[in-house]
Amino acid sequence: MPDLADPAVADAPPSNLVDRFAPAPLKPWLRLARYDRPIGSWLLLWPCWWSAAIAAGVSGRTEQLPWHLGLFLVGAFVMRGAGSTWNDILDRDIDARVERTRNRPLASGRIGLKPALAFAVAQSLVGLLVLLQFNGFAIALGCLSLLPVAVYPLMKRVFALPQAVFGLCFAWGALMGWAALFGSLAVAPVLLYWGAYCWCIGYDTVYGHQDQRDDAVIGVRSTSRTFGRHSRTAIAALYGGATLLIALSLWLTDARWPSWLGLVAFAAHLAWQVRRLDPDDPPLCLSLFRSNRDAGALLFAGLLADALM
Repeated sequence: MPDLADPAVADAPPSNLVDRFAPAPLKPWLRLARYDRPIGSWLLLWPCWWSAAIAAGVSGRTEQLPWHLGLFLVGAFVMRGAGSTWNDILDRDIDARVERTRNRPLASGRIGLKPALAFAVAQSLVGLLVLLQFNGFAIALGCLSLLPVAVYPLMKRVFALPQAVFGLCFAWGALMGWAALFGSLAVAPVLLYWGAYCWCIGYDTVYGHQDQRDDAVIGVRSTSRTFGRHSRTAIAALYGGATLLIALSLWLTDARWPSWLGLVAFAAHLAWQVRRLDPDDPPLCLSLFRSNRDAGALLFAGLLADALM
């Protein structure tokens, strides 16, 4: 029988607002959507905001920027919730066997399968409503992102590098911000996308080091296990690739000094992560993973200042 004592999820910050203030009946649903662990929503949001700021700077049109930033904020949190719900539906049996995830609402039995499916659909409909505020090209591009989102949770069962599919999902916003303003794509946002893609794989590899032992026992694959003792080198290479590709994107858009300053701060933060990383220290890995919210904010601050100049 599942334990219905309403335990918090293991990797939720102790001070999170859901566990502290949410009414008891809502807590399992908010946890299922990861509102007790909003870091994933921020990591989904940053490439959207980077792209929107670069597009505004290139076009010289900043009047739509606040509206686009607001839409992406709502969309990132809602679609992160929908994606997490879908992930937990597919992984409910695996999550029940992993120490860090066994108290998730589906794995622990606090929420049933059919209600969870309905919740995923409801969140997706809100995300669709947000998407429909953009132009037709951006709407079509946003719909294409659903394919990697749908298959990613299955990759850990069959593919040694499932984070390669994860990156396709979480970097998608780097295309969306540009498309929302221009109604098309160009080389610059594509380079930004692949830079964000490398960043995503790097930070999710850091995150995956928390579960290496459990993953090995139950046969779940990850870049953390695949890279093994070469993980630090691989993460450094991924972070270096992210910095280089984003730099090329900025160069193509004639970025000014605030953007470059933001990129230098972003790169310095990533280097700090690599220097501190200890794959055998799960709490440290979680802390470093969460710090990518700050890395993304540093880059965005520079891009936004450039756009507003």
